[in-house]
Amino acid sequence: MAVDLLLGLQWGDEGKGKIVDVLTSNYNIIARFQGGPNAGHTLVFNGKKHVLHTIPSGIFHDDATNLVGNGVVIDPVIFKKELDKLEEQDVDYRKSLVISRKAHIILPTHRLLDAASEASKGKAKIGSTLKGIGPTYMDKTGRNGIRVGDLELDNWKDIYRTLANKHESMISFYDVEIEYDLADLEKEFFEAVKVLKSLKFIDSEEYVYQAQKAGKTILAEGAQGSLLDIDFGTYPFVTSSNTTAAGACTGLGVAPNQIGEVFGIFKAYTTRVGSGPFPTELFDEDGETMGRVGNEFGATTGRSRRCGWLDLIALKYACQVNGVTQLMMMKGDVLSGFKTLKVCTAYKYKSEVINHFPYNIEPENVEPVYTEFNGWEEDLTGMSEASQLPKTLNEYIEFLEKELEIPITIVSVGPDRKQTIFRKR
Repeated sequence: MAVDLLLGLQWGDEGKGKIVDVLTSNYNIIARFQGGPNAGHTLVFNGKKHVLHTIPSGIFHDDATNLVGNGVVIDPVIFKKELDKLEEQDVDYRKSLVISRKAHIILPTHRLLDAASEASKGKAKIGSTLKGIGPTYMDKTGRNGIRVGDLELDNWKDIYRTLANKHESMISFYDVEIEYDLADLEKEFFEAVKVLKSLKFIDSEEYVYQAQKAGKTILAEGAQGSLLDIDFGTYPFVTSSNTTAAGACTGLGVAPNQIGEVFGIFKAYTTRVGSGPFPTELFDEDGETMGRVGNEFGATTGRSRRCGWLDLIALKYACQVNGVTQLMMMKGDVLSGFKTLKVCTAYKYKSEVINHFPYNIEPENVEPVYTEFNGWEEDLTGMSEASQLPKTLNEYIEFLEKELEIPITIVSVGPDRKQTIFRKR
């Protein structure tokens, strides 16, 4: 069986967790393939809100296996907190959660390095979540990292001490004051590692291969968004992993010819957290309304999200690099009440109108060119069938389908898993 992918097509926060939860009943295995606790996947059902950071979003379904792949970086402390919350809700994660031995471990000193590095940048900050993600991936590519499989070695604490000592010497090179008590941080870390070691570790690439041979269905769950990809995002304001479809191959050990459907998720407008260029960003009442009605606050950082009109040029680009086969539009309900909507359909780039995503989208180089649409007044949150959607919303959707040449199969009309409309199956 081919592996299906589910990816965010903007700067993250598109609603991937909700859709994974909705689709999980169709799959035997849900697999995270990159990122770490910098992700915040929010699920709402039975009147309760659940936020996951590292654990796959299929964990609330009894019949699904949830795999943390080799491309993920794991903070044992945050991971333990996620597990504690699952226990409070009587989720039997021990039978359904497996972890790749090749996944890398975030150490307390990785977080300290992250904080020191970001503080040293001053006004040039990249908007790091300060979770230690970047330094952990740096150790991975520098061949210094500690992996989950190392925790099974008798001398893993010696390996840890060598790397932590190296990190402390590196922190001293930054010309900033970072106050910390490493002994206190390590106490919490080592306790969390004990919990992590009680879970099932696997050779994940072999696990996935055998699952495919056995005909099991697999959905790979991406984190962050395509415009934050280390190679194809708005560098340097990006994350440290490949968030695009190619990342699923390296993050799970899946061959490219084994990829099936590629589900791309996007909001009916655009948001971004932290620093970096954002051509359609709004600084007016419309942007304030989007943020307030859409409850646009980061699930991981709590930071307010910047809001703006839908950027079709960036969305086309994300569809292109991912090979998207189906689209899913989120938060159309947030735009109810806008008399007029705008979509960026071209860029004015250095005085020339272009229709592709250029190397640099800084405001001094890019000005959005907009197409206007009539809005809709209707409250979408109680709708359950495609036939109930307002005419002007359908016109908006049909325009996007025509421009992107990809069907929009799901429209989300609220945060709850039940507030999901299937337009086409």
